[in-house]
Amino acid sequence: MEMHFIFSDKVVLLFDFWSVHSPAGMALSVLVVLLLAVLYESIKVGKARLLHQALVSLSIPTSQQLIEETDQDSSGSDSTPVGKTRLRWLLCHFGQSLIHVAQVVIGYFMMLAVMSYNTWIFFGVVLGSAVGYYLAYPLFSMI
Repeated sequence: MEMHFIFSDKVVLLFDFWSVHSPAGMALSVLVVLLLAVLYESIKVGKARLLHQALVSLSIPTSQQLIEETDQDSSGSDSTPVGKTRLRWLLCHFGQSLIHVAQVVIGYFMMLAVMSYNTWIFFGVVLGSAVGYYLAYPLFSMI
């Protein structure tokens, strides 16, 4: 294995079955890695957006809201408004954790692809990150 960047159309990426031996295969592999990088950036923005929405929807209720919810719940429910809020927060946190795991896995896949020391794959990751940032971050500012 080469320990410096090379321009080549022959490389094994991530798994043994992802073996590239032609220029068309390299172009397809670069496209796949580019889309993986775009997905990584999109997940980053989506995770931040979901966190913001969760914080807004699970904001600390005012005393008037607590009184109204307590009056409604006292008629037929045993759970407290604080308990419902805590459960919703735990579910949101669990969802955020799953999204974080997906982001980490994709990030490691991109890192390992770059560690193939193939210059075309490296350019695919860099270009994908740039395109993903360019497309996803305007959505983040619309929060």
